[in-house]
Amino acid sequence: MRQPLAHRLRPEHLDDILGQKKLVGENGILRKCVEQGQMFSAIFFGPPGTGKTTTARVIASELKRPYRRFNAVTGNKKDLDQIFIEAGMSGQLILICDEVHRLNKDKQDLLLPHVEDGSILLIGATTANPYHSINPAIRSRCHLFEFEKLSDEDIKEGLLHALKAEEGLNGGYEIDEDALQLICDCVNGDIRFALNILEISAILCRDHHIDRDTVALNCKNVNNRSFGSQDGYYDLLSGFQKSIRGSDANAALYYLALLAQTGDVTSICRRLLVIAYEDIGLANPQLASRTYAACQAAEYTGFPEAIIPLGIHVIDLCLSPKSRTGMDAIHKAEDIVNAKAYEMPKYLKLTPVGLSADERYSYERYDCFHKIQYLPEELKDLDLFPDFNANRYEQQLKAVYEELKKNKRTSDLKGLYR
Repeated sequence: MRQPLAHRLRPEHLDDILGQKKLVGENGILRKCVEQGQMFSAIFFGPPGTGKTTTARVIASELKRPYRRFNAVTGNKKDLDQIFIEAGMSGQLILICDEVHRLNKDKQDLLLPHVEDGSILLIGATTANPYHSINPAIRSRCHLFEFEKLSDEDIKEGLLHALKAEEGLNGGYEIDEDALQLICDCVNGDIRFALNILEISAILCRDHHIDRDTVALNCKNVNNRSFGSQDGYYDLLSGFQKSIRGSDANAALYYLALLAQTGDVTSICRRLLVIAYEDIGLANPQLASRTYAACQAAEYTGFPEAIIPLGIHVIDLCLSPKSRTGMDAIHKAEDIVNAKAYEMPKYLKLTPVGLSADERYSYERYDCFHKIQYLPEELKDLDLFPDFNANRYEQQLKAVYEELKKNKRTSDLKGLYR
């Protein structure tokens, strides 16, 4: 069977690589390395279809060095042993490792010494964020290079080349400009995806003429790479929360619509509950219970209908007053707890030892509860609410808080109970 169009059109030279001018352009660092005949272990990371593995192959070819490909998911110890033998015979071998972030500890233990002594020159490719997903032992031995998604101009250049190239469609097809643009809109910078659409459009078109309607048959789902990987999905959740925090209802609804395509109603609801307490907080306490009700409705109905209660509630969260007073206060308390251990007052313990009856906490003295010192002695003047004044409700809470502060709290319970 004939190979896919994207495979047949893989570049053979640096000049043929689309985009990535910062890396392989006239002054690109990878081009400079090739020109000087030197290369080092590296991690290529970025969205799919941007030329990571292809660039690694072209570098090995232009350096005229032997190379082997290895997949971190499907490759095994036997494959690595064979690679090490070849590296010993050739002096140095370039190892192109796909899905490098999936290397388990056993494979790393086998690979690292050979990368360390230079017999293996590792070029890893991954769509994941290397700062989060690549093992530090691998990362410390490699230079990191980010591949950016291709621009519409890059995609169009690649498609037009595919139409004319002998190994492509060999000049037998024409394509309308609006059809080209539709492919660009669908693929989100992924040239492999674009070539796949072009290939099937060429099969479905009439009279070797590819128009917008033909392309539309294959572009029903836009390539939303935002949730194509774990990192991208969390980036999307982050943008969603920040939009609500910034009171931008339009942006929040846009990100909600993207998140809804994942069908993961549980993660969306979990994020909304966090937002209700973290970003709205004491500015609108009742909104937390309404958030829980909206989430219950969404989980009960499921997608696609779940987007209705979620969307309505996202608008409510966006346009609500915001306060991070409560969240900031608990985080300050956590910082204190993590910095040093303090001894709580003995009279607060469940079974205090060594205290007389009138020095213990009295459950009957309701009139004294608000006068007792509850903090450890070193922290008795602690104030976690310096900005307790964000809105009308918080001002009411602050009035109560300040009134209680006027009563100097004491650890002398014997004197307090007299």
